[in-house]
Amino acid sequence: MVHGGYIGLERDRPLIRVPFPHLTVGTVLLALTGLILCLVLSLMYHYSESTYTHCLVDNYLPSISASISLVPERYIWRTCIGLHSAPRYLITASYCMLYWRRSSSLTDRLLTAAVCVCSLCENTGLLLLTYVSSTETYKVHKNSFIVFIVGSLLHMLFTCRLWYSIKKNSLHTEEVTSYRWKLRVFLFNVSCCLAAGYFFRRHNKFCEPGIYTVFALLEYLVVGSNMAFHLTSFWDFSNQEVLVAMPPEDKRY
Repeated sequence: MVHGGYIGLERDRPLIRVPFPHLTVGTVLLALTGLILCLVLSLMYHYSESTYTHCLVDNYLPSISASISLVPERYIWRTCIGLHSAPRYLITASYCMLYWRRSSSLTDRLLTAAVCVCSLCENTGLLLLTYVSSTETYKVHKNSFIVFIVGSLLHMLFTCRLWYSIKKNSLHTEEVTSYRWKLRVFLFNVSCCLAAGYFFRRHNKFCEPGIYTVFALLEYLVVGSNMAFHLTSFWDFSNQEVLVAMPPEDKRY
């Protein structure tokens, strides 16, 4: 990734040059497209299997775990997340460098380290729950989901705290806008997580018709708001780009 002007560009030969906002949007769209396709295919062709509940009550929407464990949905989701994961790790590294440069205190540097660790946990948890479905090894899938959710919530919390400091020392409108949207999406995500947890426990305890449907809808909102949070990097790296270049012929060795 380059920041503004790339001083070595005249010496190197660019192979790939992508504006960072395009990378951000493309990465999020991969996950969003995969999720929508899996849900639509589950409802159209595997309705009874994807909406099945252990207590056999009426349910009208599949959970995400149920929809990505079927075939061909399983392979669509794995392909999308596999392609999605590499840019996500690159974006994590870019944020770590950004926060480290902008850190003005020991607290901010500790938060930077925490953000990086939580982001790695979130991405790795997503990969594990994607490639180990609930119908294959439920315990691994369940624990991976917990790592993903906890990593995601802590990542958003620490990120908002860091951007609070950045915003105070910044005159850039885009950075203020980014902080405000991060905070709004984080609060919405936390609200949906708490509501989803309530309805999941209520379903398991009372087995009421339609309650699991409410849980599934809230689960979609949790994942959707997580994607929206990551989309705010559109503002954070608006004037930057990802560059892959080769050195001149006489410097390859």
